[in-house]
Amino acid sequence: MAGSETHHTLPTPRFDKPVKLLIVVAPYYKDIADNLLAGARAAIEAAGGTHETVEVPGALEIPSAIALAHRMSNYDGYVALGCVIRGETTHYETVCNDSSRGLTLLGLQGACLGNGILTVENRDQAVVRADAQGQNKGGGAAEAALHLIALARKWGGATKGVGFKPASESFRIAGDNEGPATA
Repeated sequence: MAGSETHHTLPTPRFDKPVKLLIVVAPYYKDIADNLLAGARAAIEAAGGTHETVEVPGALEIPSAIALAHRMSNYDGYVALGCVIRGETTHYETVCNDSSRGLTLLGLQGACLGNGILTVENRDQAVVRADAQGQNKGGGAAEAALHLIALARKWGGATKGVGFKPASESFRIAGDNEGPATA
């Protein structure tokens, strides 16, 4: 019986340098998405972080938007928010599986992200999981991203600045040893 189980929640990490997260939300079910978004924003702000939010049409576009930002921008982490409710066709499985797979691949490539895309059987389940006074999986996804940012900083240091790309970066050129070694 899931209702009587207890779950352990890690304490929110603390940061000595600011963190900046991108929240990517698919507002297909707007009321659900708004509640998830409120939870994510509250969790990020409680950790002293800043955030920006972008909207995409649906859950399938969330990994693509995060991939673009991860390659082209300066965020420390990402929060994926949306809701997929089972319908009468197999489209549900496609959206759930492919959005999850895309986010997992991004994480394995080093993106610090939390997956707050609800995959539920019905609207009532979504309402419970987005409830601001209850589970709010949006806040949980933001917490997950914050924990991964903390691990990345612990093990490798920050590779990107907040709000800018460092001008002093140089890159080693692969190939033969003649000519300049850096660009």
